[in-house]
Amino acid sequence: MSRANAFAAVFLSLTLTTPACAQRESTADQLRESREQLVAEVARDGIRDSATLAAIRTVPRHEFVPEDQRVYAYVNTPLPIGYQQTISQPSVVGMMTELIEPRTGKRVLEVGTGSGYQAAILAETGCRVWTIEIFEALASQARDRLARLGYSDVKVRHGDGYAGWPEAAPFEGILVTAAADSVPPALLEQLAPGGRLVMPVGDPDSHQDLVLIQKDARGRLASRQLIPVRFVPLLRGVR
Repeated sequence: MSRANAFAAVFLSLTLTTPACAQRESTADQLRESREQLVAEVARDGIRDSATLAAIRTVPRHEFVPEDQRVYAYVNTPLPIGYQQTISQPSVVGMMTELIEPRTGKRVLEVGTGSGYQAAILAETGCRVWTIEIFEALASQARDRLARLGYSDVKVRHGDGYAGWPEAAPFEGILVTAAADSVPPALLEQLAPGGRLVMPVGDPDSHQDLVLIQKDARGRLASRQLIPVRFVPLLRGVR
């Protein structure tokens, strides 16, 4: 049995055989255990930052996926969230978070809110988060979900991520969770000196690399390719 199917079998068994009160307790225990297993897997993939791992341990990923995907919430894989968008693989979320070197009070812009999971991870590390989503329905859902789960300080905007969020700039970290063949110039302008930008760059239909761009104190940019990845395309306009 695959790991995904094993998770599904456990959740189904709990639902069908456990009395309501005990079921809630057993499910909560199972979710905690599932998150611990996920943290261990993310750590095996090379994530070492303690704040990032603590955030993955804390944020309830099952709250950020559709009902029919919840049995797979703690499998280390991307999942569909509607509108041909996905919630990213947890190990990739961990890597992108670690790369911006999160810390309390750090100003971070995310382009591509999706379900809000990456924004919640950033907020859990103590970062101040601004996040932009092109699909109005996803932006609204993410705003409500983040507020309900206690991340009401995350600022969510329905808009075009290519333009960034100029009135809140500069940002010490920028994460882009969709791929384009180049980094939008507005995002480079809004990156603070000493800041870090992480984004998948390449053909959205073929090869992409996760890229780290650093801006030094004099505004000079340096970039390096990290690992091959596959993200949905970074769209223009609003939907």
